[in-house]
Amino acid sequence: MNPAPSPHPAAQSARPGRRRVLASLGALPAGAVLAGAASAQAAPSRGKRVDGDFRLGVENLLDPAALETLRDQRVGLITNPTGADRALRSTIDLLVEAQGTGGFTMTALFGPEHGVRGAEPAGGAVGDYIDEKTGLPVRSLYGATQKPTPEMLADVDVLVFDIQDIGARFYTYIWTLYYAMQAAGENDKRFVVLDRPNPLGTDIEGFVLEPELSSFVGLREIPQTHGLTVGELARLFNGEFLNGEVTLEVVEMSGYDPEEPPVQELPWVLPSPNIPTPDTAVVYAGTGLIESLNISEGRGTTTPFLWFGAPFITEAQVDQLLETLRAAELPGVLYRPMFATPTTSKHAGVFCGGLQLHVTDAAAYEPVRTGIHVIAALLRTVEEVDWREGDDCRTEDHVCWIDKLTGTKRTRAMLEDGESPEAIVAAWRREARRFEVTTKRYRLY
Repeated sequence: MNPAPSPHPAAQSARPGRRRVLASLGALPAGAVLAGAASAQAAPSRGKRVDGDFRLGVENLLDPAALETLRDQRVGLITNPTGADRALRSTIDLLVEAQGTGGFTMTALFGPEHGVRGAEPAGGAVGDYIDEKTGLPVRSLYGATQKPTPEMLADVDVLVFDIQDIGARFYTYIWTLYYAMQAAGENDKRFVVLDRPNPLGTDIEGFVLEPELSSFVGLREIPQTHGLTVGELARLFNGEFLNGEVTLEVVEMSGYDPEEPPVQELPWVLPSPNIPTPDTAVVYAGTGLIESLNISEGRGTTTPFLWFGAPFITEAQVDQLLETLRAAELPGVLYRPMFATPTTSKHAGVFCGGLQLHVTDAAAYEPVRTGIHVIAALLRTVEEVDWREGDDCRTEDHVCWIDKLTGTKRTRAMLEDGESPEAIVAAWRREARRFEVTTKRYRLY
Protein backbone atom coordinates (compact mmCIF):
# COMPACT_ATOMS: atom_id res chain seq x y z
CA MET A 1 0.00 0.00 0.00
CA ASN A 2 2.56 2.56 1.01
CA PRO A 3 5.40 3.44 -1.32
CA ALA A 4 7.59 0.56 -0.22
CA PRO A 5 9.79 -1.20 -2.71
CA SER A 6 8.38 0.83 -1.49
CA PRO A 7 -3.50 -1.63 18.90
CA HIS A 8 -4.29 -2.73 21.33
CA PRO A 9 -3.25 -2.25 24.98
CA ALA A 10 -5.54 0.77 25.28
CA ALA A 11 -8.73 -0.67 23.85
CA GLN A 12 -11.83 1.52 23.69
CA SER A 13 -15.00 -0.14 25.02
CA ALA A 14 -18.03 -0.44 22.76
CA ARG A 15 -20.19 2.66 22.55
CA PRO A 16 -23.79 2.97 21.40
CA GLY A 17 -24.10 4.62 18.02
CA ARG A 18 -25.88 7.90 17.47
CA ARG A 19 -28.44 6.96 14.84
CA ARG A 20 -30.47 9.65 13.17
CA VAL A 21 -32.82 9.75 10.22
CA LEU A 22 -32.45 13.11 8.51
CA ALA A 23 -34.27 14.47 5.52
CA SER A 24 -31.53 16.89 4.56
CA LEU A 25 -27.81 17.28 5.11
CA GLY A 26 -27.41 20.55 3.30
CA ALA A 27 -28.10 22.70 6.35
CA LEU A 28 -26.19 20.57 8.82
CA PRO A 29 -23.13 21.96 10.62
CA ALA A 30 -19.65 20.62 9.99
CA GLY A 31 -19.27 17.13 11.38
CA ALA A 32 -22.89 16.16 10.95
CA VAL A 33 -23.88 12.51 10.88
CA LEU A 34 -26.44 10.78 8.70
CA ALA A 35 -27.80 7.33 9.42
CA GLY A 36 -30.15 5.55 7.05
CA ALA A 37 -33.65 4.52 8.02
CA ALA A 38 -32.51 0.97 8.72
CA SER A 39 -30.16 2.25 11.40
CA ALA A 40 -32.98 3.47 13.63
CA GLN A 41 -33.15 0.01 15.19
CA ALA A 42 -30.78 -0.87 18.01
CA ALA A 43 -27.47 -2.48 17.09
CA PRO A 44 -27.39 -6.24 17.73
CA SER A 45 -25.54 -7.58 20.74
CA ARG A 46 -21.87 -8.57 20.41
CA GLY A 47 -21.47 -11.95 18.80
CA LYS A 48 -25.16 -12.12 17.81
CA ARG A 49 -25.18 -10.20 14.56
CA VAL A 50 -27.83 -11.50 12.16
CA ASP A 51 -27.77 -11.15 8.37
CA GLY A 52 -29.62 -7.97 7.45
CA ASP A 53 -28.87 -6.08 10.68
CA PHE A 54 -25.60 -4.64 9.38
CA ARG A 55 -25.48 -2.03 6.63
CA LEU A 56 -22.58 -0.11 5.12
CA GLY A 57 -22.56 3.64 4.75
CA VAL A 58 -23.05 3.39 0.99
CA GLU A 59 -26.17 1.28 1.52
CA ASN A 60 -27.62 3.80 3.94
CA LEU A 61 -26.86 6.63 1.50
CA LEU A 62 -29.13 4.93 -1.04
CA ASP A 63 -32.15 5.20 1.26
CA PRO A 64 -34.49 7.76 -0.36
CA ALA A 65 -34.24 10.31 2.46
CA ALA A 66 -30.45 10.19 2.46
CA LEU A 67 -30.14 10.21 -1.32
CA GLU A 68 -32.27 13.35 -1.40
CA THR A 69 -29.40 15.22 0.24
CA LEU A 70 -27.49 15.03 -3.05
CA ARG A 71 -30.29 16.57 -5.13
CA ASP A 72 -29.12 19.30 -7.55
CA GLN A 73 -25.50 18.61 -6.61
CA ARG A 74 -22.53 17.86 -8.85
CA VAL A 75 -20.84 14.88 -7.24
CA GLY A 76 -17.19 13.82 -7.33
CA LEU A 77 -16.49 10.34 -5.97
CA ILE A 78 -13.18 9.33 -4.35
CA THR A 79 -13.10 5.55 -4.45
CA ASN A 80 -11.45 2.31 -5.53
CA PRO A 81 -12.62 -1.32 -5.85
CA THR A 82 -13.40 -1.49 -2.12
CA GLY A 83 -16.17 1.04 -2.70
CA ALA A 84 -18.96 -1.51 -3.02
CA ASP A 85 -22.04 -2.72 -1.18
CA ARG A 86 -22.38 -6.14 0.47
CA ALA A 87 -23.48 -7.63 -2.86
CA LEU A 88 -20.23 -6.30 -4.39
CA ARG A 89 -22.00 -3.72 -6.53
CA SER A 90 -19.60 -0.86 -7.16
CA THR A 91 -20.32 2.48 -5.50
CA ILE A 92 -19.50 4.04 -8.87
CA ASP A 93 -22.25 2.01 -10.55
CA LEU A 94 -24.70 2.54 -7.68
CA LEU A 95 -24.34 6.32 -7.78
CA VAL A 96 -24.40 6.50 -11.57
CA GLU A 97 -27.64 4.48 -11.55
CA ALA A 98 -29.12 6.64 -8.76
CA GLN A 99 -28.63 9.95 -10.56
CA GLY A 100 -32.17 10.01 -11.95
CA THR A 101 -33.83 9.12 -8.67
CA GLY A 102 -31.62 11.38 -6.58
CA GLY A 103 -31.59 14.30 -8.97
CA PHE A 104 -27.82 14.77 -8.87
CA THR A 105 -25.06 14.55 -11.49
CA MET A 106 -21.85 12.53 -11.28
CA THR A 107 -19.09 14.70 -12.71
CA ALA A 108 -15.78 13.07 -11.74
CA LEU A 109 -13.99 10.16 -10.16
CA PHE A 110 -10.86 10.60 -8.04
CA GLY A 111 -8.28 7.83 -7.68
CA PRO A 112 -5.99 7.19 -4.65
CA GLU A 113 -2.85 5.02 -4.66
CA HIS A 114 -3.46 1.94 -6.86
CA GLY A 115 -6.12 3.86 -8.81
CA VAL A 116 -9.92 3.87 -9.05
CA ARG A 117 -9.89 0.36 -10.51
CA GLY A 118 -7.04 -0.85 -8.23
CA ALA A 119 -4.69 -1.95 -10.99
CA GLU A 120 -1.53 -0.03 -10.09
CA PRO A 121 1.23 -1.56 -7.89
CA ALA A 122 2.46 -0.11 -4.59
CA GLY A 123 4.02 3.27 -5.25
CA GLY A 124 3.06 3.08 -8.94
CA ALA A 125 2.14 6.29 -10.74
CA VAL A 126 -1.59 6.88 -11.18
CA GLY A 127 -2.56 9.14 -14.07
CA ASP A 128 -5.64 11.01 -15.27
CA TYR A 129 -7.86 9.38 -17.88
CA ILE A 130 -11.46 8.84 -18.95
CA ASP A 131 -13.19 5.88 -17.29
CA GLU A 132 -14.19 3.51 -20.08
CA LYS A 133 -17.36 2.24 -18.40
CA THR A 134 -18.90 5.53 -17.22
CA GLY A 135 -17.23 8.11 -19.44
CA LEU A 136 -16.37 10.12 -16.33
CA PRO A 137 -13.00 11.84 -16.00
CA VAL A 138 -10.69 10.15 -13.49
CA ARG A 139 -8.41 12.55 -11.63
CA SER A 140 -5.38 11.15 -9.86
CA LEU A 141 -4.69 11.93 -6.20
CA TYR A 142 -1.51 9.87 -6.07
CA GLY A 143 1.70 11.02 -7.68
CA ALA A 144 2.40 14.59 -8.72
CA THR A 145 -0.93 15.75 -7.23
CA GLN A 146 -2.04 14.37 -3.86
CA LYS A 147 -4.39 17.20 -2.90
CA PRO A 148 -7.27 18.12 -5.24
CA THR A 149 -6.61 21.45 -6.95
CA PRO A 150 -9.25 24.16 -7.44
CA GLU A 151 -9.30 23.21 -11.11
CA MET A 152 -10.07 19.57 -10.22
CA LEU A 153 -13.00 20.72 -8.10
CA ALA A 154 -14.41 23.32 -10.48
CA ASP A 155 -17.25 21.03 -11.59
CA VAL A 156 -17.88 19.50 -8.15
CA ASP A 157 -20.24 20.67 -5.37
CA VAL A 158 -19.79 17.70 -3.06
CA LEU A 159 -16.99 15.17 -2.68
CA VAL A 160 -18.04 11.66 -1.60
CA PHE A 161 -15.40 9.33 -0.11
CA ASP A 162 -15.92 5.56 -0.11
CA ILE A 163 -12.75 3.52 0.45
CA GLN A 164 -12.00 0.68 2.87
CA ASP A 165 -9.30 1.63 5.37
CA ILE A 166 -7.41 -0.96 7.44
CA GLY A 167 -6.65 1.11 10.52
CA ALA A 168 -2.92 1.73 10.01
CA ARG A 169 -1.37 5.20 9.92
CA PHE A 170 0.94 4.32 7.04
CA TYR A 171 -1.88 3.14 4.77
CA THR A 172 -2.09 6.06 2.36
CA TYR A 173 -5.85 6.18 1.73
CA ILE A 174 -6.46 8.08 4.96
CA TRP A 175 -4.07 10.81 3.81
CA THR A 176 -5.91 11.04 0.50
CA LEU A 177 -8.97 11.56 2.72
CA TYR A 178 -7.17 14.26 4.71
CA TYR A 179 -5.94 16.19 1.68
CA ALA A 180 -9.33 15.94 -0.02
CA MET A 181 -11.06 17.25 3.11
CA GLN A 182 -8.57 20.09 3.30
CA ALA A 183 -9.22 20.99 -0.34
CA ALA A 184 -12.98 20.81 0.23
CA GLY A 185 -12.70 23.27 3.10
CA GLU A 186 -10.54 25.65 1.10
CA ASN A 187 -12.85 25.54 -1.92
CA ASP A 188 -16.22 25.65 -0.12
CA LYS A 189 -17.26 22.11 -1.10
CA ARG A 190 -19.31 19.68 0.97
CA PHE A 191 -17.60 16.45 1.98
CA VAL A 192 -19.44 13.17 2.60
CA VAL A 193 -17.80 10.03 4.01
CA LEU A 194 -19.55 6.67 3.53
CA ASP A 195 -18.48 4.78 6.61
CA ARG A 196 -16.92 1.30 6.67
CA PRO A 197 -15.58 -1.06 9.39
CA ASN A 198 -12.10 -0.82 10.80
CA PRO A 199 -10.64 -4.37 10.69
CA LEU A 200 -8.65 -3.56 13.85
CA GLY A 201 -11.70 -2.41 15.78
CA THR A 202 -11.15 0.32 18.36
CA ASP A 203 -7.68 -0.69 19.52
CA ILE A 204 -4.83 1.80 19.48
CA GLU A 205 -1.09 1.04 19.32
CA GLY A 206 2.17 2.78 18.54
CA PHE A 207 3.79 6.15 18.98
CA VAL A 208 1.95 9.28 17.88
CA LEU A 209 3.61 10.69 14.76
CA GLU A 210 6.20 13.38 15.40
CA PRO A 211 5.46 16.34 13.05
CA GLU A 212 9.01 16.53 11.68
CA LEU A 213 8.54 13.01 10.25
CA SER A 214 5.37 13.94 8.38
CA SER A 215 5.05 12.26 4.97
CA PHE A 216 2.36 10.63 2.83
CA VAL A 217 2.67 7.52 5.03
CA GLY A 218 1.82 9.69 8.03
CA LEU A 219 0.82 13.33 7.65
CA ARG A 220 -0.61 14.17 11.06
CA GLU A 221 -0.20 13.28 14.71
CA ILE A 222 -2.04 9.99 15.17
CA PRO A 223 -0.73 6.62 16.45
CA GLN A 224 0.34 3.73 14.27
CA THR A 225 -3.13 2.21 14.66
CA HIS A 226 -5.89 4.77 15.29
CA GLY A 227 -8.87 2.63 16.32
CA LEU A 228 -11.43 4.62 14.33
CA THR A 229 -13.65 3.97 11.36
CA VAL A 230 -12.85 6.14 8.37
CA GLY A 231 -15.88 8.31 9.16
CA GLU A 232 -14.78 8.78 12.75
CA LEU A 233 -11.25 9.54 11.56
CA ALA A 234 -12.61 12.21 9.22
CA ARG A 235 -14.40 13.78 12.18
CA LEU A 236 -11.15 13.75 14.16
CA PHE A 237 -9.24 15.29 11.24
CA ASN A 238 -11.80 18.07 11.01
CA GLY A 239 -11.91 18.74 14.73
CA GLU A 240 -8.23 18.41 15.61
CA PHE A 241 -6.29 19.46 12.51
CA LEU A 242 -8.58 21.33 10.10
CA ASN A 243 -10.20 23.72 12.61
CA GLY A 244 -13.70 22.48 11.81
CA GLU A 245 -13.56 24.26 8.46
CA VAL A 246 -14.90 21.32 6.44
CA THR A 247 -18.64 20.92 5.89
CA LEU A 248 -18.34 17.25 6.78
CA GLU A 249 -21.14 14.69 6.77
CA VAL A 250 -20.71 11.03 7.71
CA VAL A 251 -23.20 8.44 6.50
CA GLU A 252 -23.02 5.95 9.34
CA MET A 253 -23.14 2.20 9.17
CA SER A 254 -26.01 0.57 11.01
CA GLY A 255 -25.84 -2.54 13.17
CA TYR A 256 -22.08 -2.01 13.64
CA ASP A 257 -20.24 -3.31 16.71
CA PRO A 258 -16.77 -1.70 16.79
CA GLU A 259 -15.50 -4.35 19.21
CA GLU A 260 -16.36 -7.08 16.70
CA PRO A 261 -16.08 -5.51 13.25
CA PRO A 262 -17.80 -7.78 10.72
CA VAL A 263 -14.86 -7.95 8.35
CA GLN A 264 -14.77 -11.76 8.31
CA GLU A 265 -18.50 -11.84 7.51
CA LEU A 266 -18.33 -9.47 4.53
CA PRO A 267 -17.05 -10.28 1.04
CA TRP A 268 -13.41 -9.17 1.10
CA VAL A 269 -12.29 -6.85 -1.69
CA LEU A 270 -8.54 -6.42 -1.45
CA PRO A 271 -7.94 -2.71 -0.76
CA SER A 272 -4.48 -2.90 -2.33
CA PRO A 273 -2.61 -5.62 -4.24
CA ASN A 274 -0.74 -6.93 -1.20
CA ILE A 275 -3.69 -7.03 1.22
CA PRO A 276 -5.48 -10.02 -0.36
CA THR A 277 -7.26 -11.34 2.76
CA PRO A 278 -8.78 -10.07 6.03
CA ASP A 279 -5.91 -11.75 7.92
CA THR A 280 -3.44 -9.65 5.93
CA ALA A 281 -5.33 -6.51 6.94
CA VAL A 282 -5.12 -7.56 10.59
CA VAL A 283 -1.32 -8.03 10.59
CA TYR A 284 -0.25 -5.27 8.19
CA ALA A 285 -0.01 -2.48 10.78
CA GLY A 286 2.79 -4.43 12.47
CA THR A 287 4.48 -6.62 9.88
CA GLY A 288 4.46 -3.66 7.50
CA LEU A 289 7.43 -2.50 9.58
CA ILE A 290 9.49 -5.26 7.96
CA GLU A 291 9.58 -3.02 4.89
CA SER A 292 12.22 -1.04 6.80
CA LEU A 293 14.66 -3.99 6.78
CA ASN A 294 16.61 -5.81 4.08
CA ILE A 295 14.15 -8.66 4.69
CA SER A 296 11.27 -9.60 2.40
CA GLU A 297 7.92 -8.72 3.96
CA GLY A 298 6.28 -11.28 1.67
CA ARG A 299 5.60 -9.18 -1.40
CA GLY A 300 5.85 -11.51 -4.38
CA THR A 301 4.55 -14.49 -2.37
CA THR A 302 1.01 -15.72 -1.76
CA THR A 303 1.26 -14.57 1.87
CA PRO A 304 2.36 -10.90 1.85
CA PHE A 305 2.88 -9.50 5.37
CA LEU A 306 2.06 -12.91 6.85
CA TRP A 307 5.49 -14.24 5.87
CA PHE A 308 8.95 -12.75 6.13
CA GLY A 309 12.30 -14.10 5.06
CA ALA A 310 15.65 -13.65 3.33
CA PRO A 311 18.20 -15.85 1.54
CA PHE A 312 20.73 -15.40 4.34
CA ILE A 313 18.41 -16.73 7.08
CA THR A 314 19.51 -20.30 7.81
CA GLU A 315 17.35 -23.16 9.08
CA ALA A 316 19.09 -22.90 12.46
CA GLN A 317 18.22 -19.19 12.61
CA VAL A 318 14.62 -19.95 11.59
CA ASP A 319 14.41 -22.28 14.59
CA GLN A 320 15.91 -19.61 16.84
CA LEU A 321 13.46 -16.97 15.59
CA LEU A 322 10.63 -19.41 16.16
CA GLU A 323 11.78 -20.09 19.72
CA THR A 324 12.15 -16.35 20.48
CA LEU A 325 8.71 -15.42 19.20
CA ARG A 326 6.99 -18.36 20.86
CA ALA A 327 8.66 -17.45 24.16
CA ALA A 328 7.15 -13.95 23.95
CA GLU A 329 3.68 -15.54 24.28
CA LEU A 330 2.00 -12.84 22.23
CA PRO A 331 -1.78 -13.22 22.05
CA GLY A 332 -3.73 -14.46 19.05
CA VAL A 333 -0.87 -15.69 16.88
CA LEU A 334 1.11 -18.82 16.03
CA TYR A 335 4.25 -19.16 13.88
CA ARG A 336 5.73 -21.84 11.66
CA PRO A 337 8.90 -22.19 9.57
CA MET A 338 8.24 -21.40 5.92
CA PHE A 339 10.63 -21.26 2.97
CA ALA A 340 9.64 -19.28 -0.12
CA THR A 341 10.96 -17.68 -3.31
CA PRO A 342 9.45 -14.22 -3.84
CA THR A 343 8.62 -13.46 -7.46
CA THR A 344 8.86 -9.67 -7.07
CA SER A 345 10.27 -7.01 -4.75
CA LYS A 346 13.04 -7.82 -2.27
CA HIS A 347 14.97 -11.06 -2.94
CA ALA A 348 12.91 -11.79 -6.05
CA GLY A 349 13.78 -15.18 -7.53
CA VAL A 350 15.92 -16.23 -4.56
CA PHE A 351 15.08 -19.04 -2.13
CA CYS A 352 14.55 -17.59 1.36
CA GLY A 353 14.27 -18.94 4.87
CA GLY A 354 11.66 -17.38 7.13
CA LEU A 355 8.51 -17.67 9.21
CA GLN A 356 4.79 -17.41 8.58
CA LEU A 357 2.37 -15.84 11.06
CA HIS A 358 -1.02 -17.49 11.62
CA VAL A 359 -3.60 -15.28 13.35
CA THR A 360 -5.70 -17.49 15.62
CA ASP A 361 -7.69 -14.75 17.36
CA ALA A 362 -7.99 -11.44 15.52
CA ALA A 363 -9.66 -9.76 18.52
CA ALA A 364 -6.74 -10.60 20.83
CA TYR A 365 -3.96 -10.09 18.27
CA GLU A 366 -1.83 -6.96 18.72
CA PRO A 367 -0.31 -6.12 15.33
CA VAL A 368 2.15 -3.39 16.26
CA ARG A 369 3.36 -5.11 19.39
CA THR A 370 3.86 -8.31 17.38
CA GLY A 371 5.64 -6.41 14.61
CA ILE A 372 8.10 -4.90 17.07
CA HIS A 373 8.87 -8.36 18.47
CA VAL A 374 9.51 -9.66 14.93
CA ILE A 375 11.84 -6.75 14.07
CA ALA A 376 13.75 -7.15 17.33
CA ALA A 377 14.10 -10.91 16.87
CA LEU A 378 15.45 -10.48 13.36
CA LEU A 379 17.97 -7.80 14.37
CA ARG A 380 19.27 -9.91 17.26
CA THR A 381 19.29 -13.32 15.61
CA VAL A 382 20.57 -12.76 12.08
CA GLU A 383 23.80 -10.78 11.72
CA GLU A 384 23.09 -9.84 8.09
CA VAL A 385 19.80 -8.10 8.96
CA ASP A 386 20.10 -4.34 8.49
CA TRP A 387 17.93 -1.32 7.84
CA ARG A 388 17.08 -1.23 4.16
CA GLU A 389 19.03 2.03 3.62
CA GLY A 390 22.25 0.43 4.91
CA ASP A 391 24.92 3.07 5.53
CA ASP A 392 22.35 5.82 4.95
CA CYS A 393 20.63 4.76 8.19
CA ARG A 394 23.37 4.95 10.79
CA THR A 395 22.96 8.19 12.75
CA GLU A 396 20.27 10.17 14.52
CA ASP A 397 20.41 12.74 11.71
CA HIS A 398 19.38 10.15 9.14
CA VAL A 399 15.68 9.78 8.40
CA CYS A 400 15.06 6.09 7.72
CA TRP A 401 11.99 4.19 6.56
CA ILE A 402 11.60 2.70 10.05
CA ASP A 403 11.38 6.26 11.40
CA LYS A 404 8.63 7.22 8.97
CA LEU A 405 6.67 4.04 9.55
CA THR A 406 6.83 4.23 13.34
CA GLY A 407 6.47 8.02 13.31
CA THR A 408 9.49 8.54 15.54
CA LYS A 409 13.23 7.93 15.74
CA ARG A 410 12.78 6.51 19.23
CA THR A 411 11.87 3.04 17.97
CA ARG A 412 15.06 2.70 15.93
CA ALA A 413 17.19 4.07 18.78
CA MET A 414 15.67 1.70 21.33
CA LEU A 415 16.12 -1.31 19.06
CA GLU A 416 19.72 -0.41 18.31
CA ASP A 417 20.39 0.11 22.03
CA GLY A 418 19.19 -3.42 22.71
CA GLU A 419 16.09 -2.45 24.65
CA SER A 420 13.39 -5.09 24.81
CA PRO A 421 10.33 -5.02 22.55
CA GLU A 422 8.15 -4.68 25.67
CA ALA A 423 10.09 -1.55 26.68
CA ILE A 424 9.14 -0.02 23.34
CA VAL A 425 5.51 -1.03 23.84
CA ALA A 426 5.52 0.49 27.33
CA ALA A 427 6.98 3.72 25.92
CA TRP A 428 4.06 4.30 23.56
CA ARG A 429 1.23 3.29 25.91
CA ARG A 430 0.89 6.71 27.56
CA GLU A 431 0.62 8.37 24.15
CA ALA A 432 -1.96 5.79 23.06
CA ARG A 433 -4.06 6.47 26.17
CA ARG A 434 -4.00 10.22 25.55
CA PHE A 435 -5.06 9.71 21.95
CA GLU A 436 -7.83 7.38 23.06
CA VAL A 437 -9.26 10.13 25.27
CA THR A 438 -9.15 12.52 22.31
CA THR A 439 -11.07 10.08 20.11
CA LYS A 440 -14.07 9.83 22.43
CA ARG A 441 -15.70 12.99 21.14
CA TYR A 442 -15.48 11.75 17.55
CA ARG A 443 -16.73 8.18 17.92
CA LEU A 444 -20.06 7.24 16.37
CA TYR A 445 -20.55 3.66 17.56
